[in-house]
Amino acid sequence: MYDIFSDFIKDKKHICVIQAENPDGDSLGSALALEEALADKEVSLYCPVDIPKYMRYFSGWDRVTNDFAYKADAIIIVDTASSTLISKLLDDPVIRNCLYTTPVFVIDHHETEADLDFKYESIIETTSSCCALLYKIFIKQGIEINAMCAEHLLYGILSDTLGLTSPSTSSDDYRAAAALIDDGADIAEMEERRREFSKKTARILDYKADLIKRVEYHLDGRLATVLIPFEDIQEYSDEYNPNVLILEELRLVEGVEVAVAIKTYPDGKLTGKIRASKPIADQLAGYFGGGGHPYAAGFRIYESYEETLPELIGATLKLLDE
Repeated sequence: MYDIFSDFIKDKKHICVIQAENPDGDSLGSALALEEALADKEVSLYCPVDIPKYMRYFSGWDRVTNDFAYKADAIIIVDTASSTLISKLLDDPVIRNCLYTTPVFVIDHHETEADLDFKYESIIETTSSCCALLYKIFIKQGIEINAMCAEHLLYGILSDTLGLTSPSTSSDDYRAAAALIDDGADIAEMEERRREFSKKTARILDYKADLIKRVEYHLDGRLATVLIPFEDIQEYSDEYNPNVLILEELRLVEGVEVAVAIKTYPDGKLTGKIRASKPIADQLAGYFGGGGHPYAAGFRIYESYEETLPELIGATLKLLDE
């Protein structure tokens, strides 16, 4: 089943690995793990946005750049098969041409249906994380997993499973984690590094308090939303992602079944990050053309906040009642 990946990379010399416009620990771990696994090739790591500071506990994060490798003879897209999440690439005519003229391989673990309109080969399989899927591919294809590759894969799995505690976590993830530790991933050192980079300044803690005061509750407290305007994104995102600051807090509020953080941008774009205690997050995101996991998903639209909020409340009510 996974031979298609080995066949794809076999005669390639320079591979560009692409993350989506919303990089997270799983996408970054996937990209860095591929760089290690494909050590016999030239590998360029591309992301259309800067890697946020809170994710820079990954060794090698600084090798991910905004400079697209136009001369690459192959492209691998990790952790997404959604055109929405690579819209910056598709909006650039030169990069778009590369996607249409260069062999592309997609590796993704989301349930959301792929909607890319250029030709590509793929391994798309519903698993807890893209790194868990990559681990399976590497094992089945006899691709060496060195200590650094093991660290990146384990980081990605832990990131997308909330430390092997999310509903999507399977026994396979625990077995993979154990094997990756045997392969050289030092989980204690990794966690110490993550904790160090997760520390917040007093300024960010004050901002978190401000976000909490802005939370609105709907549907008798079953839905919690918070608005994050572009001014906040400009001021705070480089230090700490506002979504990360607030979403897990909202999920811990008694009675809240769905939490949504909404960001607005000056070009009319609006993004929503969804976390849910019931398996409806992907369906709710799908209502707005997005997708993701049953318990964690997101969407991106061009619509005003005033128009979106009533639609979000109505769609959430329908899904919760169903």
